[in-house]
Amino acid sequence: MKVLTIATNSVVRLFRERTNIFFVFILPLLLVMIIGLVFGGGFTPRIGLVVEDDGPLSQQLIAAIEEIDGVDVTTAASEQEVRDDIRRNDLEAGVVIPAGFDANLRAGTPSAVQFIAAVGTGGFEIQSLVNAEVTRLDSIVRSAQFACEQGACDQMTGLVAAGTAIETLDGVSVERIGEQSSSSIGQFDLGAAQNLVLFMFVTALAGSAALIQSRRLGVSRRMLSTPTSATTVVAGETLGRFFVTMVQGVFIIGVAAVAFGVDWGDPLAASVLVVAFGLVGTGAGMLMGSLFSNDEQAGGIGTFLGLGLGALGGCMVPLEVFSDSMTTVAHITPHAWALDGFSDLIRHDGGLSDVLPEVGVLLAGGLALILVSGVVFRRVLTR
Repeated sequence: MKVLTIATNSVVRLFRERTNIFFVFILPLLLVMIIGLVFGGGFTPRIGLVVEDDGPLSQQLIAAIEEIDGVDVTTAASEQEVRDDIRRNDLEAGVVIPAGFDANLRAGTPSAVQFIAAVGTGGFEIQSLVNAEVTRLDSIVRSAQFACEQGACDQMTGLVAAGTAIETLDGVSVERIGEQSSSSIGQFDLGAAQNLVLFMFVTALAGSAALIQSRRLGVSRRMLSTPTSATTVVAGETLGRFFVTMVQGVFIIGVAAVAFGVDWGDPLAASVLVVAFGLVGTGAGMLMGSLFSNDEQAGGIGTFLGLGLGALGGCMVPLEVFSDSMTTVAHITPHAWALDGFSDLIRHDGGLSDVLPEVGVLLAGGLALILVSGVVFRRVLTR
C-alpha cells in the first residue's frame, strides 16, 4: 500500500508542472501528425528507373519494382536525368540497375543497385520497398546456386530465367521480405511508433529530475523517518517512474489510434512490447536520478541523452536505410529493439511470438537497470 502511495504521489508531483503536460502529452502527438502529413503519404511516390542491363534477372527486378503497390514507376534515360528530375520535384526517387548486374549476380559477385533520393523527401519507405525486392531476387539466385551444387542446376537455371516461383521446388524455400505494400501501411503508423519509443525514453530520463528534487527537498528522508523501509521507498519511486512512462505510452497509443487511425498491430503483442520498453526507460531514469545530485543537470543531460540514443536507435531515421554496420551499432540501444518489434507488428502483421526476441532483450535490459538503480538509490538514501 505504501509503495502505491509513493508511486501515485510521484506521478501527481510530475504533472503539477504544466510544461511537463505539454512535453508528455501534446508534443508527441504534434510530431506524429506533422511527420505523417509530410512523410507519411497522401500522394503517389514517383520513381525514375534507369536500366543499363537487359539480362533476365534485371528484367525480373524491373518487373518487381514496377509491381510495387502505391508507387508510380517511369523509365529514365540516364542517372543524370533522374537527378535533374528529383531536383525539379518531378520524381521522389530513382533506381539505377547498372551494366553487368545480371552477370555479376549469377557469378556471385557483388553488384549494387543505386538508389537516389533528395534529403528530406520521405524516400526512406520507398528505399525499404526497393531493398525488399533486391533482397528477394538475391535470395532466389542464391537458392538457384545452392540447387546447382545439389545437382539440379538445369532445372533451377530455367526457373530463374523464366521468373518462376522457386518456392514450388521441393526442399527449397525463399523468404520474401517486405511483402506488405506501402498502401497497406497507414499514413501515420511508422512515425507514431518512432515517436512513441522516442518520447517514452526521453520522459523517463527527464523524470529523473523529480527523483532528485525529492532527495534535495528532504521528502525521501522524511519518509524514512516514518515506519517506512528504504526498500519500500525505492520500490515506490521506481513504480512512480514506471507509471509516468506507461501513462505517456498508453496515451500516445490510444490517441494516435483514435485521432490518426494508427494500427499498432496485435494488441497483446504491442502491450507487452510497450511494457518491456517502459521497464528499460524506468531503470535508466532511476539510475540517472540516483547518480546525479542536480535536478537541472539531470533533466538537461537526460533529454540530450534520450534524443541522441533515439537518433542512433532509428527514431529519427528509419533503421532500413542504415548500413549493416550502423544497424549493428544501433542495436546497442533499446530503441532499435523496440522498433524492430513494432515493425514486425505494423509492417508484417506479426503476433506475440514474432516479437518475443525483442521483448526478451528489453525485459533483460530493463530488469538489470532497475536492479542496479535500486541498489544505488538505496545507498544514496541511507548514507
